[in-house]
Amino acid sequence: MGSSSALIALLVVLGCAAAATATTYTVGEGQGWTVGPNYSTWASGKPFVAGEKLVFNYASQAHTVTEVTKSDYDACSSTANGESGGSTTMTLKAGDNYYICTVGTHCSAGMKLAITAADSSSGSPPATGTPPTTPSTTPSGAPARLHAVPVLAAAAGVLVKLALF
Repeated sequence: MGSSSALIALLVVLGCAAAATATTYTVGEGQGWTVGPNYSTWASGKPFVAGEKLVFNYASQAHTVTEVTKSDYDACSSTANGESGGSTTMTLKAGDNYYICTVGTHCSAGMKLAITAADSSSGSPPATGTPPTTPSTTPSGAPARLHAVPVLAAAAGVLVKLALF
């Protein structure tokens, strides 16, 4: 009987871990990180939380992803070169996060992104920035955090079978 209680407690913990899995957002969705999309519109309504990931997909060496300060964001300038490999993943920190492309006039043409992320420990939405909505999807079409569900379900099934023997 004691082992059954321990297994139930373990299943509850695994369920909570699945719910806490960070979301991965693909910046610009199918258009990617390029000149043209309105990244403010793309970010609007997404419930960004610290620890979540932004994936920037772009033509290698044609663009950069550079994390900058607010003043550099506003001025579209940076002394850093940033990443230029074609796919860059950035982890959001609590508060304001600013990204620009430092190639030519790309930033002033709109290739810049400002995100306000809630503190992951508070669970509350950002004080400023974006109101909640549905997270972006992975290439398979399912939200990124749903990819952990089948693994956890299989583990739970094995644990239940072990508890019955």
